Amino acid sequence: MSPGSTRTGRVLEEMVLPALQEAGYQYKKQSRIGRVMGGRPYRADLLVHDPASGRRIVVSLKWQQVAGTAEQKIPFEVIALLELLESRECDEVYLVLGGTGWTPQLREFYLSGGLCRFIPGAVRVRIVGLEKFIKLVNTHRL
Repeated sequence: MSPGSTRTGRVLEEMVLPALQEAGYQYKKQSRIGRVMGGRPYRADLLVHDPASGRRIVVSLKWQQVAGTAEQKIPFEVIALLELLESRECDEVYLVLGGTGWTPQLREFYLSGGLCRFIPGAVRVRIVGLEKFIKLVNTHRL
């Protein structure tokens, strides 16, 4: 499989779905929601609906299996997710980082809120690792 393959991203998606189902969340995969930057449509990896609260949650999944450019695209993704929040297309957004190919310092920078210094409002995008995301789902705290 080539480094640019999207198959690994689908594997991450399939890892998350059983937890969402078990916790009672409803979801749609690869769902178009709103428009971002220059009017292009945004395709959410997962559009999650919480029946208990009625909230609509966009989940963006980023898998980095080997060194590559996915980690460099995170700031752009944060801006797109902020635009969805600003346009009220959803109530919350999560950016989930999975895989072992991330540069450790850059992954920690993202997870610790480092982008907030450079992107106003980035604190509204919940950037979490895969394990933390699964814990939030399992404890019904999305």
